[in-house]
Amino acid sequence: AGAEMEQFIACRTSLILKVNLCDLVFLFSLFSQWEEVSGYDDAMNPIRTYQVCNVRELNQNNWLRSDFIPRKDVLRVYVEMKFTVRDCNSIPNIPGSCKETFNLFYYESDSDSATATSPFWMENPYVKVDTIAPDESFSMLESGRVNTKIRSFGPLSKAGFYLAFQDLGACMSLISVRVFYKKCSTTIAYFAVFPETATGAEATSLVIAPGTCVPNALEVSVPLKLYCNGDGEWMVPVGSCTCMAGFEPAVKDTQCQACSPGTFKSKQGEGFCSPCPPNSRTSSGAASICSCRTGYYRADNDSPDSGCTTVPSAPRSVISSVNETSLVLEWSEPRDQGGREDLLYNVICKKCLPERGTCTRCDDNVDISPRHLGLTERHVTVRNLQAHTQYSFEIQAVNGVSNKSPYTPQFASVNITTNQAAPSAVPTVHLMGASANTMSLSWLPPEKPNGIILDYEIKYHEKVRASVTQRSSARIEGLKPGTPYVVQVRARTVAGYGRYSSPTDFSTNHQADADKTLQEQLPLIVGSLTAGAINIVYYNSVIHTAIRTIESPIVTPGMKVYIDPFTYEDPNEAIREFAKEIDVSCVKIEEVIGAGEFGEVCRGRLKLPGRREIIVAIKTLKAGYTERQRRDFLSEASIMGQFDHPNIIRLEGVVTKSRPVMIVTEFMENGALDSFLRLNDGQFTVIQLVGMLRGIAAGMKYLSDMNYVHRDLAARNILVNSNLVCKVSDFGLSRFLEDDATDPTYTSSLGGKIPIRWTAPEAIAYRKFTSASDVWSYGIVMWEVMSYGERPYWDMSNQDVINAVEQDYRLPPPMDCPTALHQLMLDCWVKERNLRPKFSQIVNTLDKLIRNAASLKVVTSTHSGASQPLLDRCVPDYTTFTTVGDWLDAIKMSRYRDNFLNAGFASFDLVAQMTAEDLLRIGVTLAGHQKKILGSIQDMRLQMNQTLPVQV
Repeated sequence: AGAEMEQFIACRTSLILKVNLCDLVFLFSLFSQWEEVSGYDDAMNPIRTYQVCNVRELNQNNWLRSDFIPRKDVLRVYVEMKFTVRDCNSIPNIPGSCKETFNLFYYESDSDSATATSPFWMENPYVKVDTIAPDESFSMLESGRVNTKIRSFGPLSKAGFYLAFQDLGACMSLISVRVFYKKCSTTIAYFAVFPETATGAEATSLVIAPGTCVPNALEVSVPLKLYCNGDGEWMVPVGSCTCMAGFEPAVKDTQCQACSPGTFKSKQGEGFCSPCPPNSRTSSGAASICSCRTGYYRADNDSPDSGCTTVPSAPRSVISSVNETSLVLEWSEPRDQGGREDLLYNVICKKCLPERGTCTRCDDNVDISPRHLGLTERHVTVRNLQAHTQYSFEIQAVNGVSNKSPYTPQFASVNITTNQAAPSAVPTVHLMGASANTMSLSWLPPEKPNGIILDYEIKYHEKVRASVTQRSSARIEGLKPGTPYVVQVRARTVAGYGRYSSPTDFSTNHQADADKTLQEQLPLIVGSLTAGAINIVYYNSVIHTAIRTIESPIVTPGMKVYIDPFTYEDPNEAIREFAKEIDVSCVKIEEVIGAGEFGEVCRGRLKLPGRREIIVAIKTLKAGYTERQRRDFLSEASIMGQFDHPNIIRLEGVVTKSRPVMIVTEFMENGALDSFLRLNDGQFTVIQLVGMLRGIAAGMKYLSDMNYVHRDLAARNILVNSNLVCKVSDFGLSRFLEDDATDPTYTSSLGGKIPIRWTAPEAIAYRKFTSASDVWSYGIVMWEVMSYGERPYWDMSNQDVINAVEQDYRLPPPMDCPTALHQLMLDCWVKERNLRPKFSQIVNTLDKLIRNAASLKVVTSTHSGASQPLLDRCVPDYTTFTTVGDWLDAIKMSRYRDNFLNAGFASFDLVAQMTAEDLLRIGVTLAGHQKKILGSIQDMRLQMNQTLPVQV
């Protein structure tokens, strides 16, 4: 201090810089007793100090002021003072005015304008920083003990300032004064450069410093920034950069350097360059992909990191086996598969004309089974070839890069000549009419005549006898009245006779029935056959007579329709028809993961012969079950086994021949949708949520098309796998057949239980379950998904829900719910069921929203609409909570209880003033959680404003 101020620039390894504000600071006193004294420090270096010691005189007021110190855009300044103070008790005969402290002041000015009289030597205009007291004082018998004190002040706003020291009667020496500020130095972190940043106006301030990616790096997320705290330390990184493709981290992650020739990096990220994969190369630096060598290729779905491969060689060892006009071809795999595993085979059929010496492609009548292109097996069966004809078959081997090669796939060929084939068997023979001694028969031609039918042979017996006809009908005479006959028919071509039809029993009439003519019987016979054909199509080859309890749409021939397993007289028949029996030795139970209505739910493994082992879910039937419980338990498998869709839970099979009885399904890693959403509250994008909804809608469209009505569609009955694919599950009907309800989700009524909050009004009132009532339930599922598993209608009772819906109340949009999605919910909740959208329309609507993502950015306000009075039920009243922790529990954010308390936000007055930056600072980093808490804080502010007393 004095004429020469100590200059201080010190750097910490933690990126803090303390920087002096002035090179030379001049201190001088006016109208006071401060005096400048030269001396030596402990190292015998000459120093100059300012001293004052007028303790024997009363009313001391001695001021010492610095020169003008430019601020340099600094908001907060630190002052380090080194000084000594003499103990008043060591000075004899002094009045009571002796002090052991002094005061530090500052005065801001836009120019160096201070004079001997201005500003006045007093507090205000000078601003007091603090009263400075020593940690140790000294007496005459001791050497001076140096005290060091640091004080700071701010915020500063003018061009500069003066420092002033006031003595009110102390015996002291001011040895050193250092004036400095703190800053976060320029740094490189997360592959981004953050500029030098001065600290904020307050010691607790966080100053945002935007970052810029280093060369050859790209932002991973925006905005990219760091926060500079009051101690000059960088903290709370937001966003980062990573090296772009073709560049790798270098110099301790501060640079991105180009990959050297012969190496590459295919993706942006923190990884390093790698040598080129097999059969590829690169001669330049900064390569993001290595080019394939000549004759080698990558398939369209191969990653840039994969090696290049080539086409396979030709199949080997082709074996043909001709049976009349049928052919079986078998072959061995190629010697060289080209380095790939996706090997397929094509079979090309050519018909050859020896007289012309040419071969042309076979026509569409030739059947190659299982198919002629994209075969994974190494054998095919060829049917419907022409007799006595020469054919050539080419067996090609192809893989994922065969279409990249300019050359035709390599193949093996075989030439064969077919034999003459007899016709196939005649279909079933029909009795068109009968008298006492005659029968009229009819049949269809063979499915495969293999030539021109010359005639048919009819074989019948009571006594073995045969007759020949050229027509597909015949009248047999000379039979015995009231006698059963076995009839068979076969066809003949130039190749000989084919096989007989299946034996069919017919009987002639008794003589009294002989007056019934063929004309009288024919309409009845034809009508019965027609009706039978329809039934076979309608009931999927099984004829049932039970009455369905759910409305059915008109079914067109050939359409697959769900069959209620309870329409079978023997429920075990439905199990055998729709569910595959699994040997218990193939199932291994590993752990119990839950409890179902009939027993435990387990995770386990299924290893079927010829298939790889997979993880499965296993429902077990508890011991001591009744036959009805067994039927109800297995009915779900009978239902599930009829479905085949990527958004419907897949049945692997059942175990019924050992104990315990089991239903084995695919395993869904993330469990039920409602609990999964609550566990991951706020962590998905709108597009991801809409994708989940689209999958559920697609599954329900499939069920609706099959005429299946779910009746309990809810998020708890949707399962989620590791890829966020949602699948409809829970097809058990038992809950609708029992009256002793214990689950509060369901309300007992005549004939069963109903999930009130998810069920359409007509289904509650009249038991009218249709696909339209499933659409209503789907709207509730949409609301559950967009609210991350919130309970529909919150804490309202079931009866309150029924009354509210009847009065046209509808659930309001969840927080941040796109307007288009809430409108779709409202469409699903239209009271007139015929006006609700079909599931096919819902799928199309969601597809359009996904393709037009901008439409999902329009968000509905949650504080508007006709449903506002009931909406108030879900806004927590903060006055009902004793602590901030209770409030966090109510809004399901209890995970941040310690964050709030540790940061000092322990009262509602402080919480109501919180901002997004406050939440970020205390560790609430998820955007969805920030929105939820800030939304509740906004409600808290509104409630506080409503409860403020009014002063008149």
